[in-house]
Amino acid sequence: MTDAPRAPRPPATLRWMGRVDYEPTLAAMRAFTEARTPDTPDEIWLCEHPPVYTQGQAGRPEHLLDAAGIPVVQTNRGGQVTYHGPGQVVAYPLIDLRALGIFVKEYVYRLEHAVLKTLEGFDITGHRVPGAPGIYVNLADPGGHAALTWPRPEPFQGLGKIAALGIKVSRNCTYHGVALNVDMDLKPFQGINPCGYASLQTVDLATLGVRTDWTTVAQRLGDRLVSHLG
Repeated sequence: MTDAPRAPRPPATLRWMGRVDYEPTLAAMRAFTEARTPDTPDEIWLCEHPPVYTQGQAGRPEHLLDAAGIPVVQTNRGGQVTYHGPGQVVAYPLIDLRALGIFVKEYVYRLEHAVLKTLEGFDITGHRVPGAPGIYVNLADPGGHAALTWPRPEPFQGLGKIAALGIKVSRNCTYHGVALNVDMDLKPFQGINPCGYASLQTVDLATLGVRTDWTTVAQRLGDRLVSHLG
């Protein structure tokens, strides 16, 4: 007798957390991931953080130029240093990749695609940069549809980073995630080499002339993530 097929997994649940401190949120993500079983439903946490720099697991200290009193937290995600602050939508997908039937490369692609489609809804065209996870915009024509051409002598010339990505996978389950800049004080990004790239400009939707609010962007990004990770 063969085992009966397992019922399809329900879509990930969106969990609205509001503005929460970074370190307790990280601890909660780790605890959720360590305690979950094959039957634990996936969740996607949506939040924003008070000002904080977070350093990736292999982050190099020279990329933190001047913290200017902003806390610096060492984390176990991939990537280099980044900044979180009010006006930024932070999404933490807690996803069982084995149950979803995908590997890490596909997962990263889907995260980035969810951001691209969210930006498209605000008439902003996002771009990927090979070898540099996250989403970028062409500052000279943020709504233009022309694809970037590769190779480029200076990969980031004329680009601004609007979304950062850093993940951790433990026992095929993900945590950490993606941060999309909506309407922020961008000055703290000048205190770091964002994601390890010197002189990389960071932008938000407000800089690009998009007038919206945090809740609207969070809902649209959350819905896209549920769709792409189900």
